[in-house]
Amino acid sequence: MQRLFSYPLTILFFIFFGLALIIFHPIQWFCLNVLGYSAHKKSVEILNWFLMRSTNVLGTRYKFENKHDIPTDRPLIIVTNHQSMYDIPPIIWYMRKHHPKFVAKKELGQGIPSVSYNLRHGGSALIDRKDGKQALSEIARLGSYVEKNNRAAVIFPEGTRSRNGHPKPFKPMGLKILLKKAPSALIVPISINNSWKILRFGKFPMGLGSYLKFEVHSPIENTGDIDALITEVEKQVTKGIKY
Repeated sequence: MQRLFSYPLTILFFIFFGLALIIFHPIQWFCLNVLGYSAHKKSVEILNWFLMRSTNVLGTRYKFENKHDIPTDRPLIIVTNHQSMYDIPPIIWYMRKHHPKFVAKKELGQGIPSVSYNLRHGGSALIDRKDGKQALSEIARLGSYVEKNNRAAVIFPEGTRSRNGHPKPFKPMGLKILLKKAPSALIVPISINNSWKILRFGKFPMGLGSYLKFEVHSPIENTGDIDALITEVEKQVTKGIKY
């Protein structure tokens, strides 16, 4: 029955979601090329607020729990599990004061209004998953960038999204590169729950009534033992996933 009701609501959702992407594409261009980085950053934040609101048509709700006073004057490495593309707007919006930049597959850098433009020009890393050398080089560039500019690098170490909420083992190489290139960064683990339910039926129709929960765990200092650090971060992320 839910699937039957989801067809008309999904069409309405795609209209709102698509309009937001199309409207904010020229806004982003103007902000970046005429007003500069800060204006572009603000336009991206507002875009992602609208993208979240468009999912409310599907009955989607959000809870972003962050009990920690995370500093804004030092770089961050945000490490989180990955369940769907709808993980991203809440991270951009709720962590906006930390300037989040993503490790994303290069295919997302072309053809998607607003999203591709921001990935190409906003400081994120676009990696070719078939070219390990390029991928590691791009991640290293991102690490150096966040270290120099006190930004936040966001990485999904599972490598691909979970389609049923069950966490996948971390692929640590990209995270290791970030930790080496941004040695002063504070590591912030986040657990995401229920994002996969938006796509429980696939890309069409959409799932209804999903309650997305984001839990920010205690930040962890980089003590230099990278393998032990990654093990601890994976433990923190995984323990917060309910499935």
